[in-house]
Amino acid sequence: MIEAQRRALAAFLAEATGAEAAELLEVTRLGGGAIQENRALEVRFSGGRLDGTRRLVLRTDAPSRIAPSHGRIEEFRILELAWRAGVKVPEPIARCPDPGPIGRPFYVMRHLPGEARGIRIVRDPLVREHGDLLLAELARQLALIHTIRPPRPELDFLSVPEEAAPRRIREYRGYLDSIDAAEPVLEYALRRLERTAPESAELVLVHGDFRTGNFLVEEGRLVALLDWEFASWSDPLEDLGWFCARCWRFGAIEREAGGIGDREVFLRAYEEASGRRVDRERLLYWEAMATLRWAVIALLQAQRHRSGAESSLELALTAHLLPGLEQDLLAYLTRLEGE
Repeated sequence: MIEAQRRALAAFLAEATGAEAAELLEVTRLGGGAIQENRALEVRFSGGRLDGTRRLVLRTDAPSRIAPSHGRIEEFRILELAWRAGVKVPEPIARCPDPGPIGRPFYVMRHLPGEARGIRIVRDPLVREHGDLLLAELARQLALIHTIRPPRPELDFLSVPEEAAPRRIREYRGYLDSIDAAEPVLEYALRRLERTAPESAELVLVHGDFRTGNFLVEEGRLVALLDWEFASWSDPLEDLGWFCARCWRFGAIEREAGGIGDREVFLRAYEEASGRRVDRERLLYWEAMATLRWAVIALLQAQRHRSGAESSLELALTAHLLPGLEQDLLAYLTRLEGE
């Protein structure tokens, strides 16, 4: 970030928080975030609601993004709603919908402590020892998110589907059609899931990327839920299926709830907090859908690299996940057939 941008960003933050002045002491690029860029800011505020030295996070779009994700301004509106609902999220501070100080729309939120990397969370001795407590808190937070129902004027950019599963089938088929490659296993899975799509009893706000790796953990306890760029109105089981899917256990395959612990511990905690009974057969369907979705996203990420929109070895290598995801997907379909 060049000096002129630093000064302009400091002036923006001062005005947004009611401070007399703000000084940008440090800017550090944070890891993670294939769809957005995250930068840690250390800012000294004089007056205003953040008076003193504060650590913040600035989130802006990466040079390219995949179609299913929201832009940062839409994500900020979702984050604000979750914050007001009492969900454990970083406090939203300010948004800039025009190019502004850094040449791209962005928003700023509080910086919170904790570990977000999935592979480290599932190997954390405290998580291993107290995984049931972490699962129970995650379940309570998810149940709280699922109390938010349409319509909500703040989220007027989110369309409300008639049915959740058929909407996802149409989306994923459209994304596959946009990729110049034959993917017979995914096409086969799409058709199988299309023919067995369950009806949605209700539509709620779903996080859309509720998994290990998208929340902060400190000393084995939940600090905050992150990354809301895939939120939508959908079946609550979509979030549960994404969390429990085999592809998001970071090698801890036997711990079926996010690589953290026992699936039934998580589901019972969610049932108690939400008042909903989780249909295990329908959950298995949404785990299969989650696996299909991640396979499609992997292809879209690789396409960002191949198209020249964003040169990235990480994006290019994402497509190499596909054979394992296809194997998992076929195993899920076999299990669904046997139910």
